[in-house]
This record gives sequence, C-alpha cells and structure tokens, in this order.
Amino acid sequence: MDAETIRNLIETGLPGARADVQGDDGVHFEATVVCDAFAGKLPLARHRMVYATLGDLMGGAIHALALKTVTPGEAG
Repeated sequence: MDAETIRNLIETGLPGARADVQGDDGVHFEATVVCDAFAGKLPLARHRMVYATLGDLMGGAIHALALKTVTPGEAG
C-alpha cells in the first residue's frame, strides 16, 4: 500500500475532499483530510466517513491510519 493510493481512495470516496497522506513503511500512515461534508459532525463521525472510503483495507493492507479531519473553514 502507498500514500498516493490512499489519497485517491479518500478523495474518490468523499467528493470534494482534499487529502494529504504520508507514510513510508507501507502499513502506517497519517492523513489530513479537508472536506465540506465534515461540517457539523463530531470527530468520530468524520473518521468513520474516511474509514468507509478505505473499506477492508483498514486493519489489513493499512495497519494504522492517524487522521486529522477538518472542514475548509477549520483548515484556515
């Protein structure tokens, strides 16, 4: 697994989202995801939205994903 694939999956699964994904070892990643759809949602709900775009890869090909999820307004 690589960061670019994860970025593509997130941005495809959350239309209008922008994702910045980092990770060098192929199993541990960090991502900052900026998306209008996060407005009015608690952090847990936002994370679930991102996890849903990755499906079965979570816990498999992606061992760990640290997330920062913000709206465009929160991103500044």
